[in-house]
Amino acid sequence: MAADAFIQCRVTPEIKALVRTLARRDQITESTLIKQLLEVVLRSSAAAGLSRLEPQKALRDMRLYVRLDPNDRLLLNERVAARGMPAATYVAVLVRSHLRNLAPLPKQELLALKSAVAELGAIGRNLNQIARAINQGQRVAGPGRDELRAMLQVGGALRDHVKALLAANAKSWDQGHAETAH
Repeated sequence: MAADAFIQCRVTPEIKALVRTLARRDQITESTLIKQLLEVVLRSSAAAGLSRLEPQKALRDMRLYVRLDPNDRLLLNERVAARGMPAATYVAVLVRSHLRNLAPLPKQELLALKSAVAELGAIGRNLNQIARAINQGQRVAGPGRDELRAMLQVGGALRDHVKALLAANAKSWDQGHAETAH
């Protein structure tokens, strides 16, 4: 069950400072500390005969806090800026890709590749229709030999471009933002 309910209260500045100090000591957020305190009180209440609270696991809502070296944070900021992604999303995608051995591809790059594949499909269908007509002995007023060579060159160049894009994408997840010279 997702933790989407809020409990709010006002406290004195001294209590707030104490909570902040305890949370920092344990390297957790103030909210996490308050939640832990509530759970302890509720468990002790359950032991005293009040209603029992069963711990719930929220898979997607699990948070992980990571401390980064300032230089690593600068590199992270550069990479997320180049990708146009929030830092948390970038880190989540990176961790998921590492754990599942995936090659992450941001949405914009994925859409560009899908568009290129669609265009190649259209070119392939057209060439297939021309080849079928020629094989059936029909006179084709379509492209000549030079035009077909040009299409092959375009197809080869597009293939090389997509390969370079994929290589730059993989490299950018390791080293920084994507190369723009492809």
